[in-house]
Amino acid sequence: HVGYMGCHGAVNGLRTARGLVAADPSSRVLLCAVELCTLHFQNTWHDERIIGDALFADGAAAAVLGSPSSDSDLPAVTSTASRLLPESTDAMSWRIGGQGFEMTLTTEVASHVEAHVAGWLDDWLGQNGLSRDDVTNWIVHPGGPRIVDAVQSALSLPDEACDSSRSVLADCGNMSSPTVLFVLDRERRSSGPFVLLAFGPGLVAEAALLR
Repeated sequence: HVGYMGCHGAVNGLRTARGLVAADPSSRVLLCAVELCTLHFQNTWHDERIIGDALFADGAAAAVLGSPSSDSDLPAVTSTASRLLPESTDAMSWRIGGQGFEMTLTTEVASHVEAHVAGWLDDWLGQNGLSRDDVTNWIVHPGGPRIVDAVQSALSLPDEACDSSRSVLADCGNMSSPTVLFVLDRERRSSGPFVLLAFGPGLVAEAALLR
C-alpha cells in the first residue's frame, strides 16, 4: 500500500512496481490506483474548499507491469525522479477535519510549477540521454487547468502536447492518483518516449520515463 500521496501516487506506485519486477523478473505486478475524493466533500463556502469540491472526482485505474520483452511494443518504465519544490510547503496540503480531508490548493501551485520544473526535468532527462525535444508524449497530470498551463509554459510545449490531459480533466475531473494513468491510456498507442509528470502535497513533483 502506497497511501496518502495524492495526485502523484500512481507515479510512486510505478516506481514501487518497477522495483518488485527488478527483484523477480518473472513476476507480473498489478498496480491499482483508487481514489474516492467525493467522500471528503466540504459543506462550506470557503473559496479553497469550493475549488476542491468542484475539481476533484472519484476514479480508479490499473496497470500490469512485467520485465521488458524484446518482441513487445509496450512501453517500459526505465527511470523515475522526484523533486521537492522549494518554498512550497503550504501551496498544497491535506488536513484531517470534521468532514474528512480538507484540501488546501492555493493559487501559488501553478507559479511554483512554472518556476522550478523545467531545470529539474532537463537534468533528469540528460541523465537518461534525452532532451525535451526527444520526448514525443507528455503525460501531465491535470491537477487543474492552471497547472497544465504552467507545465506547458515552463517546458515550451505546443498546445497539442497537453490535449489528452485537458480532455481527461474535462471528461472525468481530477481523480487524484489515477488521473495520470487515464491520460497515459489515451496516449499509450503512440510511440515513445513518454514522460509522466504529476504533483502532490509537499509540493512534490514526480516523474516517470517510459520508452
